[in-house]
Parts: sequence; structure tokens; C-alpha cells
Amino acid sequence: MSASAAATRAVLGGAFILIAESAILADWTAVSTWTTPICWWGYLLILDAFIELRVGRSPFVGRPGRFFGWTILSVLFWLVFEAYNLRLRNWEYIGLPDDHRLRLAGYLASFATILPAVFLTTESLRILRIFTWSARRPIRPGSRALAGMVVAGLLCLVVPLLLPEAIGRYLFALVWVGFILVLEPLNLRLGAPSILRQLAAGEPGTLLRLLLAGYLCGFLWEFWNYWAAARWVYHLSFLPSARIFEMPVVGFLGFGPFAVELYAMYAPFEALRQRLAALRKRQPSRAFSL
Repeated sequence: MSASAAATRAVLGGAFILIAESAILADWTAVSTWTTPICWWGYLLILDAFIELRVGRSPFVGRPGRFFGWTILSVLFWLVFEAYNLRLRNWEYIGLPDDHRLRLAGYLASFATILPAVFLTTESLRILRIFTWSARRPIRPGSRALAGMVVAGLLCLVVPLLLPEAIGRYLFALVWVGFILVLEPLNLRLGAPSILRQLAAGEPGTLLRLLLAGYLCGFLWEFWNYWAAARWVYHLSFLPSARIFEMPVVGFLGFGPFAVELYAMYAPFEALRQRLAALRKRQPSRAFSL
């Protein structure tokens, strides 16, 4: 791909964001209803162009199948958390279109950007050499510690659902770490990409970049959501009142672990992709490292 094509995608992405923000200022509801997906697809185009200009390969164009898989899994992963929210009721969506088909399209277009946004932001941080140093002391948890992580993770995922809603809704934070605790030891054992394996090698960079990417994306999620015609609102009155846009500051801390959680949830699928490529006797693409 040429630099001019990448620059064109960057300009297009910027135009998406500018149009969406202008529609909010002009009170043009027909467009501002779609602020979230418009801005996020614009953001992805900008990151895609940046990555191509720096490494010579576009995540969108260079690996379309893989990127399409990211969008599908992004929707499926987020639906897991939406299922939890049906019980715990920490947020709801307002200002949605009356037409259920348009509403579904909005959900899909928005949810499909979540995982790509986190991963492309993390990759951009790696390209910028953020947190690329190595740790002096590798972290190698023993078998008992790994088993304890799985048990603790299962409790985090199950307990909020077993308690009455009035109590369980206070424990949604456990869900943001539960999948990490369950999946990371399993990913390590199965040979899938794993934060634990990288920490054992004295390489904390991926973990730190994922955490930072989670907070960067979290800020943009809340920023673009706050003035959108169709948006989410939180029912977190039990948290301190200080907020970052709609999100209480304490709740905002969950965006970092959420990014790590997406990595842990995706890792088994990436391992499967690499094994299928090997079975087809094709040269597998670069290992998933972020």
C-alpha cells in the first residue's frame, strides 16, 4: 500500500469525526444519533493509516480476514458484558432510534469497534516504543498460584450473579477482572498468547500498553458518548460523584483491566488461528504480540 492511500484513510477518518462532532453542535439528530460508531470508525481509520505509515502494512487492508475476525469477536465479547448488565443494571442506552433495525445496526456498528480500538491503540503505543523496556525481575507464579487465580476468577464471575440484584450490582468491578484471572492461566497452559508468559520472560510491555490503551480508549468512549444523541448512561449512584464525563472516576479505573480482559479473551482464538495456518502448511503471520 502507498503512503498516499494511508494518508487518504487518515483524512477520511478525521472527516468522520469532524462530521459527527459538527452534527452535535448543529443539533442534527439524524447524524448525532450515530456519533459513537462514526467517531470510532474514524478513529480506527486514523490508527490504521498511522500503523501503515510506520511499519508499511495496513491492519485493515493488509490483513482483512483477521481484522474482520476482530470485529466479529468484538461484538460477541461485548455481548457477554451486556448479558451481565441485564442482571446487574449498571448502564442503559437512551435516545436510540425507534426502528429496531436501525437500533440493531447501531449496536453492531458500535460494538464491532471495541476490540479493534483497544488493539490498534496498543499496537500504536508499541510502534511509538512506549513501555518497551524489560523488567529486572521476571514474575513466575507457581501452579498453586495459577490454580488460585482460576478459582478467584470464577468467584468474580459467578458471585455477582448469585446475589440479589440490589447487592450484585455493586460488584460489577469483579467481572472486569474475572475473565483475566480465569483465562490467563489457561492461556499459559495451552500455549496461547499470555500476559503471564510475557511477565515470566521479564517483558511487562504488553500489559502496560494494554492498560494505557484501555484508559485512552475509555476517555474517548466517554468523551464521544457524553454529547451524542444516542448514548449510554450509568446507574452508579453508589460511587463517589466525581465524574469523567458520564463515568464516575472510580468506575473509570475499570477501563485498563477491561483492555487486558479483551486480550485474554481473544488469545485462544489467536492461538487457534495460528495452528490452523500451520496445518494448512502456510507460513503463519507475525505472532500476536501488541
